[in-house]
Amino acid sequence: MPQHSLHAAAVLLLVILKEQPSSPAPVNGSKWTYFGPDGENSWSKKYPSCGGLLQSPIDLHSDILQYDASLTPLTFQGYNLSANEQFLLTNNGHSVKLTLPSDMHIQGLQSRYSAIQLHLHWGNPKDPHGSEHTISGEHFAAELHIVHYNSDLYPDASSASNKSEGLAVLAVLIEMGSFNPSYDKIFSHLQRVKYKGQEAFIPGFNIEELLPERTAEYYRYQGSLTTPPCNPTVLWTVFRNPVQISQEQLLALETALYCTDMDDPSPREMVNNFRQVQKFDERLVYTSFPKVEVCPAAGLSLGVILSLALAGVLGICIVLVVSVWLFRRKSNKKGGNRGVIYKPATKEETEAHA
Repeated sequence: MPQHSLHAAAVLLLVILKEQPSSPAPVNGSKWTYFGPDGENSWSKKYPSCGGLLQSPIDLHSDILQYDASLTPLTFQGYNLSANEQFLLTNNGHSVKLTLPSDMHIQGLQSRYSAIQLHLHWGNPKDPHGSEHTISGEHFAAELHIVHYNSDLYPDASSASNKSEGLAVLAVLIEMGSFNPSYDKIFSHLQRVKYKGQEAFIPGFNIEELLPERTAEYYRYQGSLTTPPCNPTVLWTVFRNPVQISQEQLLALETALYCTDMDDPSPREMVNNFRQVQKFDERLVYTSFPKVEVCPAAGLSLGVILSLALAGVLGICIVLVVSVWLFRRKSNKKGGNRGVIYKPATKEETEAHA
């Protein structure tokens, strides 16, 4: 082979190698599950990044939190779709996924991040604690992820997924409480996508309604996808305040779906589809709020917290009333003895009574 041909071949080989992703691609047809031979303990065999650095989810606890005053509130553009527009709801065998239009995007980050999809993670009816992120070791009932890609730097989600600053995910912690009509706009259609591969169009609605109150309060850190291939390219925003869904809504999510095809002879329920928390590798989590004390709210609804506060106020009032009553009673006794002077009897009076 001529020398210039060898040189050209070498250059071509270098270009091809340079274009390869940093983590080896998984074998074609590789499958993964949350349990069993293909469960998360085996993910790193086929998806090397799953055993690497910057993995998610993590436990959010006070030792790793640092306030960052530069973290400003995010704004959510194009999140409100009319009922005439439609979302595609899919059972992908791992979760229920809602495909989102790319004109839906986040403002407030260094780049524009356009929406891709949202999905959920949950536990099971006997142990309804299926959030991926935890607060001081405590799980919430479920967790919503809204996934975006950096549309300023990359042409599409596939190109961005394994690149630096490629993805941004909004995470919403979900606790059991009152009925949530916004989440029911998804949950009411779960029976239509019961089995893996099934799809259904549902009416559009305002995705921002799925977010909690006070979205300006959040945790921020660099992490990864929580499912294979676990690319460490995600900018995480975990909202501090949870949303509530009812016990009936949570049960519907935990029991409606299957990981398997409709004709599978061994159907498997879609439960416990959350990854365990990962080592944090001496990273810091930055908070947009100055108070870094973390009080786990999992299992404590707003109603319970208000009831405890009211009980405390009533207890203080009762103590004050009793104290005032005792003080007045003591004062009245002292007042009843006023004007009575003890005078010892004279000798004559003593002898007269003797």
